[in-house]
Amino acid sequence: MKTVALTCFTDVLCVWAWIGELRLAELRRTHGEAVAVTQRFCNVFGATALKIQANWGAKGGYEGFAGHLAHVMEGFPELAASPDLWRRVRPASSLPAHLALKAVQAQAAAGGAPDLGDRAILLIRQAFFEQGRDISATSVLDDVISAAGADLADVHARLARGEAHAALMADYQEAQALGVKGSPSLVLNEGRQTLYGNVGFRVIEANIAELLREPQAGAASWC
Repeated sequence: MKTVALTCFTDVLCVWAWIGELRLAELRRTHGEAVAVTQRFCNVFGATALKIQANWGAKGGYEGFAGHLAHVMEGFPELAASPDLWRRVRPASSLPAHLALKAVQAQAAAGGAPDLGDRAILLIRQAFFEQGRDISATSVLDDVISAAGADLADVHARLARGEAHAALMADYQEAQALGVKGSPSLVLNEGRQTLYGNVGFRVIEANIAELLREPQAGAASWC
């Protein structure tokens, strides 16, 4: 059976990546093992205060950004959003969550449950967007990844010896090398196709369907 590799670069604090979880779930439901999804990270909210000041300083700051997020979420009633987001709950950085998740992914690759990494990513997004928890806080991250089924002592060991840091830098550097502009970015066809931002499910599916249909390796794609 032919398999399409899809690499999904996101920042866990990005609302469009949270919405993108709906599309990834539908891909898994409709295509099963025909689409191999790998989740990696890019840097969008590495320094939240600087980002908000640069992009929203003249538009209400955190309050303006919170209003924008609430407006975006109105279009996706399938997903819940805490009213505290960016008003009372303001994570300083996505970096701690990305590091913890790279440690969880490494644990999964070393013999943990195959879906452990994806489950931990989903639960961390839920902790922030649905529950209004500060996922830059170590105590919150520990609680969430434990709930996902990760071995917390092993995660801490991978963080302590720098393994998670090296893996995260590899993600950031690969995102830069591929020309990833932001979150979410879906990379297909060995880097030849990138779908960036709020891309609808039908567009994603059309690209995947064409790659699955392609009869010969290396042949030009018409999508």
